[in-house]
Amino acid sequence: MDNTRVFAYSFASIYSLYLQKVEKKGRTKAELDMVLYWLTGYDEQSMQDQINQKNDLKQFFEQAPQLNPNVSKITGLICGYRVEDIEDPLMKKIRYMDKLVDELAKGKKMDKILRT
Repeated sequence: MDNTRVFAYSFASIYSLYLQKVEKKGRTKAELDMVLYWLTGYDEQSMQDQINQKNDLKQFFEQAPQLNPNVSKITGLICGYRVEDIEDPLMKKIRYMDKLVDELAKGKKMDKILRT
């Protein structure tokens, strides 16, 4: 499967779609940010820099300070694929992010989303 097109999506556009999704379900920007900070190690300023620079998803994950060591606890289906079975490392990170945002939008408790 050629994922080149997905990797080229800007993080800023994906972030705005995520924000719309979670707010529509009654969740907040602060909760979305908390989930993304947990996953990537970004803080408020460094993530805003990614948005302002319009970096693509490949750059976003390459420049992420540190992927959370508990990402292997993120399991289940996303877009019809088992997250834990995805072989491409970048696609796996993108799907981790999708899965966490889906859990947030579905009303899952924050401690469960953050695997604490």
